[in-house]
Amino acid sequence: MLVTVLAVLGMLSASGLVASTAHADPSPAEIEAQIDEIWRELAPVIEQHNATRIELGQMREEIEELEERIAPLQLRVDLAMAEVADMAVYAFKGGNVSTFNALLSSGSPQTLAEQLAVLDQVAKSRQNQIAKVLDSKEEYQAQKESLDQLVAELEVREAELAARADEIDAEIERLQALRLEAYGSGGGTGNLRPAPCPAEYHGGPGSQAAAFACEQIGKPYSWGSAGPDSYDCSGLTKAAWAQAGVYLPHNAAQQRYTIDYVSRDELRPGDLIFIYHDLSHIGLYVGDGWMVDASRPGVPVQMRSIHASGPIHSYGRPG
Repeated sequence: MLVTVLAVLGMLSASGLVASTAHADPSPAEIEAQIDEIWRELAPVIEQHNATRIELGQMREEIEELEERIAPLQLRVDLAMAEVADMAVYAFKGGNVSTFNALLSSGSPQTLAEQLAVLDQVAKSRQNQIAKVLDSKEEYQAQKESLDQLVAELEVREAELAARADEIDAEIERLQALRLEAYGSGGGTGNLRPAPCPAEYHGGPGSQAAAFACEQIGKPYSWGSAGPDSYDCSGLTKAAWAQAGVYLPHNAAQQRYTIDYVSRDELRPGDLIFIYHDLSHIGLYVGDGWMVDASRPGVPVQMRSIHASGPIHSYGRPG
């Protein structure tokens, strides 16, 4: 199970980070090491947030599809039920009051078909027609119940997402304050582009994605963002491959499972590098052992060694 944001907050105290900052005046390197450890717990929560947003979007699309199907179905039901009423009026004008009363007294559409079976004034073809109407009505009601359930689930998810977003934002501000205390406003991020970027060029959509990623170097990290002014890790890879006309979901794990695997020896610019066993981080390969990634708050998009951010899970190639 993913670590909750509240548990991450507890880690701050348990790690002694706040106390050591106040009393022992740790070095910037020590601050970074401790923040990295805490961020490893927070990053999966953010990727789960991205996955939830994708699911919410899919649910909204399903709701729209249901509404499109229900609208004409309701019209057909209304028209058919109007025909039933016309038939009842006709029977009444024909003088058979008992038939009309039976039609009016049917307590529900489900019992109407049974009552019609004993009404000799209604032709067999009319009975079949009404049965089809009842089937359509039941279909409408079943779809409406499904739609109502989806709407209720969507409202709950939206409320949970809003609460989690506030908690994540508060924790990110706290981590950034610790960084600024250690580094000052300069951020202490070092050289963001230590080599030519892309380091290799092979042409095709991968090189196009790599070139775009290189152009984003220096832009700030912002969780849940896919550009153009800021990015998180999966937002950067999503935006880069969008330049090549390839859609990727805004979630590292989902990107892993929607593209083909490649080996380390097969890597070429534009390939994706998935980091950590829980797939909570991702970078974009730009050649010669380098990748570009958006790692965490306070650290801009940068170019670094593919082994610099943690154990590699796997490699993949979109397109």
